[in-house]
Amino acid sequence: MTGKKTSVRHEVKSSVKDESLIEKRRDQMIRGAVKLFREKGFHRTTTREIAKEAGFSIGTLYEYIRTKEDVLYLVCDRIYEEVNDRLSQLAEKQGTVDGLKDAIRLYIETINDMDDEFTVMYQETKSLPKTALSYVLEKELEMAGLFERMLAGCSEAGEIRLTEKEARLGAHHIIVQGQMWAFRRWALRKQFTLGEFIEMLTDQLLHGVAGLQREGEAT
Repeated sequence: MTGKKTSVRHEVKSSVKDESLIEKRRDQMIRGAVKLFREKGFHRTTTREIAKEAGFSIGTLYEYIRTKEDVLYLVCDRIYEEVNDRLSQLAEKQGTVDGLKDAIRLYIETINDMDDEFTVMYQETKSLPKTALSYVLEKELEMAGLFERMLAGCSEAGEIRLTEKEARLGAHHIIVQGQMWAFRRWALRKQFTLGEFIEMLTDQLLHGVAGLQREGEAT
């Protein structure tokens, strides 16, 4: 199983020393930038527009970030921090299918709460500078690693049967399939409630879309 890694955080420089104020202003920037990136795309959005949408001047904006790419990086980092915070609640349920189901539910609920952020991240991540992109991709692997460890724990406990490679691939399935709720919302939300989507997708992830048994397995 892939070991847990610690990413080296990309530094976003600020001339302000008050950490609480930095967090507040950057939160405003993130909300404004996500709206603009969704509407216009990253490259067509200017830092001046982000400042205006956030509710302050361009001069104030540059006290908290240096480039437009910094704002995009902050959007990505916010997603991973939120997913990690929510899934960390389930530490006591490691190695159980119920814990795995709860983790999938929390993950998709996070996507529902941050659907614009998820969409922007995957549409625009390529625009990040190399150091920031490396960090974001490593955080993506860490997020998959959370599910990989859960799947492996369930296998070790005898609740499911998976090889190490199957657990690794299964983790990526969970990550990608859950994100459908953001990428395919134009279709899915006309046909399913959030609860229905979570229930049906979890069932398919755990039992397979067609429910076919492997050769040699008992019925």
